[in-house]
Amino acid sequence: MNALIDILLVLVQAANMLIIIWIIIGLLFAFNVVSPSNQFAYAVYDALGRLFEPVMRPIRRFMPDTGQIDFAPMVFLLILYAFSRILVEFSV
Repeated sequence: MNALIDILLVLVQAANMLIIIWIIIGLLFAFNVVSPSNQFAYAVYDALGRLFEPVMRPIRRFMPDTGQIDFAPMVFLLILYAFSRILVEFSV
C-alpha cells in the first residue's frame, strides 16, 4: 500500500512542477520576455495547456471572474497540496 501512495505522491509533485512551469512560461509570454513565436517555448506551453485545461475548466466555472488574472492554477495547486497531505496522513 505504501508503494502506491509513494507513486501517487510522485505524480502530485510532478503535476506541481509542470503547473509552475506552465505559469512561468505564460508570464514570460505576457511580459514579452519570450516571444510566442519561439517554437520550443510555445510547444511546451501549448502541451501543458492541453494537459491541464480539462482540469482547470471546472475550477474556472466556480471561480468569480477576475479579469486578466487567472487564479485557477493556484486553486489547483492548493487542491494538489491538500491531496498530498491526505496521502501522507493515510500512509502513516
